[in-house]
Amino acid sequence: MSGWRASVGVPVSVEDKLWGVMLAGSRVGPLPAGSEARLAAFTELAAAAVANAQARVELRGFADEQAALRRVATLVARAAPPAEVFASVTAEAGRLLNADYGTMCRYDPDGVTVVVANWSPAGADAPVGAKQKLGGKNLHTTIFQTGRAARIDDYACASGSVADAHRELGLHAAAGVPVSVEGHLWGVMIVASRRTVPLPVGTEARLARFTELAATAIANAEAQVALAASRARIVTTADATRRRIERNLHDGAQQRLVSLALDLRAAEATAPRGAEEHVHHLDEVAAGLDGVLEDLREIARGLHPAILTEGGLRPALKTLARRSAVPVHLDVQLEGRLSEAVEIAAYYTVAEALTNTAKHARATAADIEVAEDDGVLHILIRDNGQGGADVSHGSGLMGLRDRAEALGGHLRVRSPSGAGTTLEIELPLHDPSDLPLLPGATDRRQRR
Repeated sequence: MSGWRASVGVPVSVEDKLWGVMLAGSRVGPLPAGSEARLAAFTELAAAAVANAQARVELRGFADEQAALRRVATLVARAAPPAEVFASVTAEAGRLLNADYGTMCRYDPDGVTVVVANWSPAGADAPVGAKQKLGGKNLHTTIFQTGRAARIDDYACASGSVADAHRELGLHAAAGVPVSVEGHLWGVMIVASRRTVPLPVGTEARLARFTELAATAIANAEAQVALAASRARIVTTADATRRRIERNLHDGAQQRLVSLALDLRAAEATAPRGAEEHVHHLDEVAAGLDGVLEDLREIARGLHPAILTEGGLRPALKTLARRSAVPVHLDVQLEGRLSEAVEIAAYYTVAEALTNTAKHARATAADIEVAEDDGVLHILIRDNGQGGADVSHGSGLMGLRDRAEALGGHLRVRSPSGAGTTLEIELPLHDPSDLPLLPGATDRRQRR
C-alpha cells in the first residue's frame, strides 16, 4: 500500500473456507506485537456477517426456486396442455437463473431440433416450430449424442447452424440439460447469457429440476393420447361387432324365419278340406314366427340401425324421437354426413339418454339440440323430469361418458333434484384412433 512501512494480515474464513483477507498497515514503523490476534477478532465478526448475508441470499434463491417450481408443478397437476407447460418451464427457468435467453427443443427423427418454447426478457427471439439441423459443436448436438448435461463457456468456440443462430442473438455462454421421458431422450432445454463470463456453477442441476416437470407433462400427455386412441379402438371394435351380428341376423336367422313362415302359409293354402283345425294350428305357428321375426328386427335395429348407415344422423335421430316413450322436440342443425365413428357415438348417446329419461326421469317432455360448430359436434339433451341423475351411479351415464371420451370428447351432466336433467356432449369431428402420440414420441422410443 502507498506509504506503508509495515502491515499485518489475517485470513477471513467463512464456514471453514477461505473467503478473503483483512489487512492493517502503518506508515511510522512496525505494528505492536499481538496485532494479528487483535485483527483476527474483527475478522470473526466480518466472517459471521458474510455468512449471514450469504445464507439470506441462498435462502431467498431457494425460496424463489421453489416458488417457480411450484407454479410449473401446478400446471402439470391440472393436466395443462404441454405447450403451456413448456412455455412456463422455459420462462420460469430463464428468469430464476437470470438468463438472457431460454429455449426448449424437441429432437425429431430426421436429425433436426424443433423449438417447442422460447423465452427472453424482451420476448421470444425464435418462433415455436422453428427447426435447426443437428451437427457441429453445440449444446443441441452434444446433448443429443451423449444424453448428458453440457455447457458452452464461449460461443466463439462453438460451431454448427444452432451455434450460428445463438451467436446472432449475441449469446456468449450457455448451459443445457436433456429432457428425458421414461428413460428415453426427448429433447433439450437451454439457458444462455450475453455476459462474457461462464454461467454459475450448478446451473445445470437447477435447470434439470425444471425439465423433470416438463418430462412429467410430456409423459402424461402421451399417456392420455394413447389412452384415447385405445378407447376409440375398443369402441370401434364393439361397433363393428354389433354390425356383424346385425348382418348375420338379417342374412341368417331372419331370412330363415321368413322362409319358414312362407312355407307355413303355403301349407295352409294347400291344406285339404276338413282340416280346419290343422289349418288353425298352422296359422298360430305362422303368427308366432312373425312375432319372433319382428323381435329379431327390433334387436337388429338396436344393434346397428340400418337408417343410420343409409341416411345418416338426422333421419336416425328422427326415428329415435318418434319411437321415444317421452315426447321429444328435436332440432338438428347439420349439413351432410359426419364420420361413421361420430355418427354412431351421437346416435347411441341420444338413444341411451332417451331410454334413461323414459325409465328414471319421470319426465313429460324432452328437448334435443344437435349442431356442428368449429369442428365439434354439440349435443344438448334436456328433460323436465325429477333430476338427481349422477354419473357415478349406474352404468348408463358412465357408458355415455366413456363413449364421448373415447372420441376425445366430453360429457357434462347437470341434474339438480326436482329441476330436470341436462346432458351436454361435445364430440370432435376427427377420429381419435388416427391421432399420433406427441411428435417424435414413437421414433424417440425406437432411437434410444
